[in-house]
Order: sequence, then C-alpha cells, then structure tokens
Amino acid sequence: MAKENKTNAARLLDRAHVAYALVPYAVDEDHLEASHVADELGEDINRVFKTLVLRGERNGLFVCVVPGNMEVDLKKAAAAFADKKADLIAMKELLPTTGYIRGGCSPIGMKKALPTFIHTTAMDFDAIYVSAGMRGLQLRIAAADLVAFTGATVADIAKPM
Repeated sequence: MAKENKTNAARLLDRAHVAYALVPYAVDEDHLEASHVADELGEDINRVFKTLVLRGERNGLFVCVVPGNMEVDLKKAAAAFADKKADLIAMKELLPTTGYIRGGCSPIGMKKALPTFIHTTAMDFDAIYVSAGMRGLQLRIAAADLVAFTGATVADIAKPM
C-alpha cells in the first residue's frame, strides 16, 4: 500500500495523538481565498478558517485563525494580544517567518511557535477546516483539539468582510 503524503502539520498531530482528517481539494492559483476552498470542499464557509500572521506594534508576531467569510479585525486582534496596534505581515515575510506560503499557511507547525488566537465561532462546530500546510490540502479537526494543540486563545478577533 502506498504511503500517504503527510505534511509537517499532520505529522505533529500524529505524534500528539490528535484526531484529524486530511482533505484534498483542487487548487486554483488565481483563487487562493477561503471561499474557493469552501466551494471545492462543498463545506460551509463559516467552517473553513484562514490563518493570518500579524505583527503587533510592541509584542511581535502572532497568529489569527478566522472564518473564511470574515477578516481579521486589527484593533480586536491587537487588544487580544495586549498590544496597541497590529498589522498583517508583508506577503514576502510569510515563507521566511512561518515556513508556509500564501494559501497553505497552517496554524500548526510553523518554524517558530507563535501566540495564536482562534475566532470564537470555531467553537460553534464539531470540526473546522484549516490548511494542512500546503495548497490543496486541508485539515479537518475538532476546534477544541486545535485550540489545545496550539495553546490558542479563543477570542473575538474578526469582523464581516
């Protein structure tokens, strides 16, 4: 039997004995947004979360995981991180900072563990989807397991797009 290709995020979850499923989808390089992923998966956009990396004015880098149909609220995210201001990092910083590319950034297995905040709505679902660490592959995982594994704080960090 052929060995399944696993991402670093999946291997880390395996080592920690955290249940998840790898769910592939067709990648469209012109449409990397969460709405495309949700359509490809045939899932509710509210369950498909995107991982964003921000830099606080004083406290450095942190991660926000928000529903695909919302955007990070910079003021709320900064406040959750006990900072005055925060902004998304530049796209060119993503790969060197996290080890991941746009459209494939997972909250699990970044080069360096960063403080992580997951939007409150994640807890409304038995399972949510986040990137498995590459384009074309999502992790289906219980929100509570993701929070526990990443040491995340559940917070209101997003607003409608």
